[in-house]
Amino acid sequence: MSNPQNAQTHHIERLADVVALPIGRWDANARLVFCNAPYLAWAGRPREQLIGGTLEELYGAPAWAAAKPAFKSAFRGEIASYERLLTHPPHPQRWARVQVFPDADEKGSVASVFTIATDIHEDIVARDGLIAARKRLDRFTENIPSPLTYVDRDCMLRFVNKAWSTITGIPGDYAVGRHVSEVRGEASWLEQQPYYEKALAGGTVHFSRLVHGLVDGPRWMRTSYVPDFDEAGAVVGVYTITTDVHDLTVTQEKLRRSVERDALTDALSRHTMMSFIECSIADPNLEYALFFIDLDGFKAVNDEKGHHVGDRLLADVASALRSAVRVEDAVGRFGGDEFLVLARVTGQAGAEALAEHLRVSIAAVAEAAGDQVSASIGYALAPADTRDSMQLLHHADEAMYVAKRQGKNRAIPWVHAKG
Repeated sequence: MSNPQNAQTHHIERLADVVALPIGRWDANARLVFCNAPYLAWAGRPREQLIGGTLEELYGAPAWAAAKPAFKSAFRGEIASYERLLTHPPHPQRWARVQVFPDADEKGSVASVFTIATDIHEDIVARDGLIAARKRLDRFTENIPSPLTYVDRDCMLRFVNKAWSTITGIPGDYAVGRHVSEVRGEASWLEQQPYYEKALAGGTVHFSRLVHGLVDGPRWMRTSYVPDFDEAGAVVGVYTITTDVHDLTVTQEKLRRSVERDALTDALSRHTMMSFIECSIADPNLEYALFFIDLDGFKAVNDEKGHHVGDRLLADVASALRSAVRVEDAVGRFGGDEFLVLARVTGQAGAEALAEHLRVSIAAVAEAAGDQVSASIGYALAPADTRDSMQLLHHADEAMYVAKRQGKNRAIPWVHAKG
């Protein structure tokens, strides 16, 4: 059987090849083991000069010093980022923000991390310019491609630049002199009001959201709210500068989904499934059954017909399990040829009926494929058997092994198995 982690990583790398952002994958020693085509252009070197080199070897000690904390966080399973001034040829010096994503397997172990670089040079220059050179604002904003506004302490718009007018479709001469709520709508104002208030209190804040009502349709945008201080240190207004982060946000969501789901079967990953179980059974007023499913005879399919046939069978089984339960129930791959199903039920009778439905659904898949495969199923109920997620899993697992010992191709409840 193919390694799920390798399949998942291969899936992410194929996705990276169609993303127009520099993406690299680094191992635990910070050596580059994969990069997409935009990364080659960004680095200005051929692939053979990049693959196998550490970040420090490729870009120098200062670059690694900036990246090291983010890499450490990512190898702990967190998403991190850092900013640095790129100085490597052939490109001129540019500020970039690099986000670092863990490449976690179904157990949550991180063997490598992905990096995505975004050019933020214009944002940095714009922000510094807004704070340090308000007198040169008009000339500056003629050249900046990011939407920019200025409001006074009453949140009345006093300035909007051409980029803002272009993206919103609102003429500057209409917007200036009006309250933000009148120009952008009450819903948008209520969403942004807390950030304006924080900036008016003297803090720089950032807000990412899906913005509707734009000329080119909804886009994920990131707005920075920067206080404008007078010579006495009092806040007299707020600058806003907005950056389009739509492509990066969509890419991040795709990468997140690939970590949450098993790449081969599209079932929930083991880690995600366990989190779902824990959250679901926390309500004592709702009754759930957890089914632990192990495929009987699956090894013979792999041995006799090949792993590609086995992989297809696993994907078909996962699909059949999803079709056998409601959309709000959950199907996960525990590992190998083992699956978990968590479903709302009504008592032991409801769980028994669903267990048999799951067994028959798998049998139908095997029969259609011409394979001698069946399912041994063990199940336990929450809160009747336990309200602890790990104990619930243990009970269902015990019941499944009883089903195997009793002849396979059957479903056994833990309440019977424990006797």
